[in-house]
Amino acid sequence: MLTQEENELLTGVGPETPGGQLLRRYWFPVAVTQQLNDQSTAFVRLLGEDLVLFKDKSGRVGLLADHCSHRGASLLYGRVEERGISCAYHGWLYDCEGNILETPPERNDAIMNSVKQTAYPVKQFIGMYWAYLGPAPAPEIPHLDVWVRKDGKRHLFLHPTMDCNWMQAQENSLDPTHAPILHQDAVNRKYLPLDSTRGFIDDMTGFEFTETYYGIMKDEIFGPDYVEQHPIMFPNVLRVHAGTEIRVPVDDTHTRIFEVYFDLDPDGALHDDDELELPVETGAPYKEPAGALHPFARMIMDKVPQQDQAMWETQGPRYDRSTEHLAYSDRGVSMLRKMIFDNIVKVQEGGDPKAVFRDPDHPMIDTGLTHAATHRKPLGRATRTYEVATGKTMPAGFTR
Repeated sequence: MLTQEENELLTGVGPETPGGQLLRRYWFPVAVTQQLNDQSTAFVRLLGEDLVLFKDKSGRVGLLADHCSHRGASLLYGRVEERGISCAYHGWLYDCEGNILETPPERNDAIMNSVKQTAYPVKQFIGMYWAYLGPAPAPEIPHLDVWVRKDGKRHLFLHPTMDCNWMQAQENSLDPTHAPILHQDAVNRKYLPLDSTRGFIDDMTGFEFTETYYGIMKDEIFGPDYVEQHPIMFPNVLRVHAGTEIRVPVDDTHTRIFEVYFDLDPDGALHDDDELELPVETGAPYKEPAGALHPFARMIMDKVPQQDQAMWETQGPRYDRSTEHLAYSDRGVSMLRKMIFDNIVKVQEGGDPKAVFRDPDHPMIDTGLTHAATHRKPLGRATRTYEVATGKTMPAGFTR
């Protein structure tokens, strides 16, 4: 278990917190590109800061602090102009770098020369706008294989906003034993385990965690002939098969997940799409009513993402790790926590944390994705146990 102080260090995302300073060394997706095509501005809450994303009439994209430097009105309702965005209240005009270009009703050179609206850089990449809230110079968005490979096409899935801290989702990435138990009645299964307490945990013969230069590799071992690998790119990305979940810390008690699916071309053909826009699917709420917290919301539990979110949210908006009791099977979770603590110190000492890439031409991060990695292995021990106990054979071709 952690102390209260350690828990706050691990979960805090605000600009004045050590954890928030670590997270500000990375790029985060904040909106899909179509969002600015449909409307001129979009509200963004990221790392505890309220921001407004906009595209001016010259085509430049800016991300500014929400409240106007004049008298605090929201720039969400500003008028997008050729040179930037103009506050709807009194017309103060800002460019994408936060410079004040006009101060109606009078021209106030003193203010224009001394005041600047908080502004952050924005990049357009694989169908999304990404923001960087850290110190200059900004690093590169990592060249993760499933984000940059050309032998397939990508599409996006937007999960509903979660009412809990981002670490509750990310720790799950280093928790291999939850899936055979929590998800035993999901994944389009055509039968149930003999013992719902153990689920399909007996299919898994072991698991390992290895530190890599970009994060952690999690190996789930199913007998001598099959190992399923889930790479975790530090600090907040999980790849499962050909999809990546990017866990975006909204604030201390909310998280957004942008999921990028990479559909490998079966023939290995290359695609030169610019990917400024990608097909987007938005998930329906995973609980009823959608905005309520546990126990006043009823979590939907019929599919894997819904089951995961139910477990994360019912830990509490900001899980108190001082009351937990970790077991040996939780060693991946402990590994992730230590990595975060170590990299907080590295930032405090003035260094770059893990998985910060400065070279715009850095090599692709190869996580070992193959066509075979998109398929799941046939059931092993649990299938044999079922057949022995019931005399029935599993449907041909059934996979877990």
